Amino acid sequence: MYYDQAAVLVEKRILDGIDQEYAIQDTQSKRTMRGMSADEKKGQVRGIMAAMKPCNHVLQVNFPLRRDDGSYEIITGYRAQHSQHRTPTKGGMRYSMDVNEDEVKALAALMTWKCSVVDVPFGGGKAGIKIDAKKYSEAELERITRRFATELAKKGFLGPAIDVPAPDMATGEREMAWMADQYAKTMGHNDMNAHGCVTGKPISQGGIHGRTSATGRGIYHGTDIFCNDKHFMDLVGLSTGLAGKSIIVQGFGNVGYHAARYFHRAGAKIIGVIEWNGSLFNENGIDPIDLDNYRLDNGADGIVGYSGATACSDEILYNECDILLACAKEQVIHKDNASKIQAKVISEGANGPITPVAHDILVGSNKLVIPDMYINAGGVTVSYFEWLKNINHVSFGRLLFKYNEDTNMALLDSVGSSIENSLGQKVTIKPTDDFASRMRGANEKDIVQSGLQYTMERSARAIIKRVHEYELGLDVRKAAFILAAEKVYGTTNQAGMF
Repeated sequence: MYYDQAAVLVEKRILDGIDQEYAIQDTQSKRTMRGMSADEKKGQVRGIMAAMKPCNHVLQVNFPLRRDDGSYEIITGYRAQHSQHRTPTKGGMRYSMDVNEDEVKALAALMTWKCSVVDVPFGGGKAGIKIDAKKYSEAELERITRRFATELAKKGFLGPAIDVPAPDMATGEREMAWMADQYAKTMGHNDMNAHGCVTGKPISQGGIHGRTSATGRGIYHGTDIFCNDKHFMDLVGLSTGLAGKSIIVQGFGNVGYHAARYFHRAGAKIIGVIEWNGSLFNENGIDPIDLDNYRLDNGADGIVGYSGATACSDEILYNECDILLACAKEQVIHKDNASKIQAKVISEGANGPITPVAHDILVGSNKLVIPDMYINAGGVTVSYFEWLKNINHVSFGRLLFKYNEDTNMALLDSVGSSIENSLGQKVTIKPTDDFASRMRGANEKDIVQSGLQYTMERSARAIIKRVHEYELGLDVRKAAFILAAEKVYGTTNQAGMF
């Protein structure tokens, strides 16, 4: 539905500018265009836009699992590939009882638009296995994951140049390591890039520094950019900046925790945390790191019983605050509760936490919704960096680390010598602490975090530009879909894929 709304506007813009595109084409393309009538040009544009919408491929696999007690059950899994306008396709793999064909197709489509918005050259994909991971032992989960990886690879749904899964709900580094190892032992046994078949792996298995916190860090950077834009803050009635802003975090998993940590570091107050088995409130602020340490020590009870905040119901979602981080799951804000949301800014850390009707209600009541297809794209951005590391077979920064350090030392020596020659006396130049730490050169984590911040800033500027060009007010989601549709159309059209 969002795509259809954006496609109408993009189609008009393309048709209005088709003569300008014609002016910069090569001779062969110009000759082809000269032979087309206005209706034929319009038909081609509409045809490409229509072809971009549906999911290209979807696979369902069913296989038996032998449980630890000797019993058997049938496991069902899915993988969808929405678009191959760029390859490989990319998207997470989740374990959830809510997994079904429609869900993985929808999330694969979202991945296509998400990758386009942040200029990651992947098509969209998504996988899921219909299980409750809490009810299986580690050995059982390993057998499920490895068998699923084998089935995907056999059907052309797994490979570093074909389809590259990543962690999602109830999966993490462990599952990605199993998948990579299984692919390397089977279909990828003769492929030197085999471990690039998945991302989100442990560092020792080809992972990348900064991947674990990437989605949360991206949410922080993206929200910070919009909260420093006076146009949007004036519309929602807030001052610019994050310092002093009150924040409620729904979902304190990997994404919510790291996002909260960065907001807390920036001077914002985490006044509320909502988890699946309990919620906390403290108007003076909650320390995310302290809460995470308590959760780790508390085992299955998670955040329940934390002494640094007051226990409350999940109705805290409707409390007054400046920013709501919706990092739990899909459809938590819907037509029946959207009008209760008092947050001025809602960042969609999860995929699809706000339904279409709820989105319209929120925007209509002057709330800024920063859409999932942009704000939680930090994960896929750093996954792209990991994939590049895997196929290049070298860590970022390794080749230049020592050279940069020597260059900076030579720079200091040169400045010192120049001053000494000018003054005629010995001069000692000492670098500041910040420069001293930087002069050694950027390590992999520095490069990854710098690349992520740049990506989020550049993408935000492009989205904001569409907001103003199309006079969309607070409808940032439509602007993001417009941007994504423009980019996918350009790739599809210019490559002659239609």
